[in-house]
Amino acid sequence: AAALSLSLSLTPPVSAGELELHPPSLPWSHGGHLAALDHASIRRGFQVYRQVCSACHSMEFMAFRNLIGVSHTEAEAKALAQEVEVQDGPNENGEMFLRPGKISDYFPKPYPNPEAARAANNGALPPDLSYIVNARHGGEDYVFALLTGYCDAPAGVSLREGLHYNPYFPGQAIGMAPPIYDEVLEYDDGTPATMSQIAKDVCTFLRWAAEPEHDHRKKMGLKVLLLSGLLLPLLYYMKRHKWSVLKSRKMLYRPPK
Repeated sequence: AAALSLSLSLTPPVSAGELELHPPSLPWSHGGHLAALDHASIRRGFQVYRQVCSACHSMEFMAFRNLIGVSHTEAEAKALAQEVEVQDGPNENGEMFLRPGKISDYFPKPYPNPEAARAANNGALPPDLSYIVNARHGGEDYVFALLTGYCDAPAGVSLREGLHYNPYFPGQAIGMAPPIYDEVLEYDDGTPATMSQIAKDVCTFLRWAAEPEHDHRKKMGLKVLLLSGLLLPLLYYMKRHKWSVLKSRKMLYRPPK
């Protein structure tokens, strides 16, 4: 009994975080030090967000103008914005009115306020996706694993009504139903819409949304490395030239007579 008590006291406690299944590290095409984002995948990922994710999730920090030069042309961005009705005003009569969207408008929200979002989702608040890959440990690896990781609950695990089992979600019980599956949409460019392809594209889009300076940052890093390669030899030569006199001189001590 004493040995059992000693072994139990020496056993470290298990926290809830240790019971989570950590997402595997995936070989993203933009994961290299000099690799850029796949802009065709960004365009497909925006289509996934627009047709699937935007029903519940907002992206309040993204405007239609942000798509120009990245995944869409200016004319395409204007056409997308004009499909949305935006409340504006007041007019000369002091009344609010609806107008077609402009490229300076931000993506429309699915709910007018957080309370309405909770009421429509059994009390759960769908997070804003603008910076979701930076706000979650694992980044796009976590989002990909979450989207594709739905499965049946193991034996002995019971879930409340309205919850779904996902081993990658903290607590394993998530209120969001499986949002994607094979052929949930049809890509405009003809790419086969498998579950993994859809998850990969929307994760690439969310990475760009959270870090729109991604490609520019890596390009500037390459320029800094090239410039440093030219300046460092010059600085080394100047250092040797300036200090050579001090390093090569001899100090002679002559004691007083």
